[in-house]
Amino acid sequence: MDARHRDVLIAIIREYIDSAEPVGSRVLCKRHFPHLSPATIRNVMADLEEMGYLAQPHTSAGRLPTDKAYRFYVDSFPPPQPGQPLGPRPLGARRVGVDGFMEQASSHLSSVTKLTGLLLAPPLKHTTIARVDLRPLENDRALAVMVTDAGWLTVREITLESPLGGEEVRALGRELTRRFRDRTVQEIVEMEQTPEDPLDTLHTRARAVTDQIVGMLRGRTLYVSGAINMLDHPEFWDIETTRQLLRTFEQKEQLAELMTTLAGDEGVRVTIGDENPVSEMRECTLITSAYMFRDQVLGILGVVGPRRLPYPDVISAVDETARQVTEALARVRQDLYLPS
Repeated sequence: MDARHRDVLIAIIREYIDSAEPVGSRVLCKRHFPHLSPATIRNVMADLEEMGYLAQPHTSAGRLPTDKAYRFYVDSFPPPQPGQPLGPRPLGARRVGVDGFMEQASSHLSSVTKLTGLLLAPPLKHTTIARVDLRPLENDRALAVMVTDAGWLTVREITLESPLGGEEVRALGRELTRRFRDRTVQEIVEMEQTPEDPLDTLHTRARAVTDQIVGMLRGRTLYVSGAINMLDHPEFWDIETTRQLLRTFEQKEQLAELMTTLAGDEGVRVTIGDENPVSEMRECTLITSAYMFRDQVLGILGVVGPRRLPYPDVISAVDETARQVTEALARVRQDLYLPS
């Protein structure tokens, strides 16, 4: 690709990002290349289409960038520099516990970029449990609160298989604390899979509860903020496309698995359209960055949006948020859980 082809391609991408409309030669001549004729621009556009960088939705329409064009565009940027402006407000201080801070970071990404913010909490394998609280709710339900030695809270509603009084529920939590305190999640999972005494009181009286607690520990929390923002983009005005995408956000398993596969690399990563292995997200771009703890990748955060994005601004916002999360976690005194 020579300089003229490159300049025309980038101009088309920027015009399409701003307008969401196919870009024609007359617009390019008027706004970007007044020294070139429309015929020259059309020849360049035809070359770019032949090379796979542009598509034409129908005869006589303007051109649209393809995934290959967006990839070329993103790869042409210099890497983001630390300390670049993030947006109208910085990520707040960690005053609500690590769990609350992670949810806040996901919400912040959504607010700053006007896209859907994502944050995948670290795996729990090496976490040490400090306390288990069970709080009775109505209709044979209870609220389970797991507290780690680093202050991370995981809260889930669980079902009580047989009716238990309020004090019985709280006493069960105290018994779980005595059994699980100062053990890692990995130790607890292994201990509950092959108990030394399957007939001990805790197992016979509350096996369903311990199974649900172990399920909480084995899972990973994915925070999703601002899913409704997808409806602001014309690419998602097709009801079926949007339904599939929102179902992915709601079910989370596929999305968490995808984020896990991306968490192995440091720095910002941009996954565009068909590069995405999740079929329901192939109309999207996913921009992610790992956050760190003690020089190790701890987890991953990012945003989902249409392929038509202001890439430099969004990449900078994701990179800066990851940096701020890393700095906040560095101030945690105890060891957080490290990746499996």
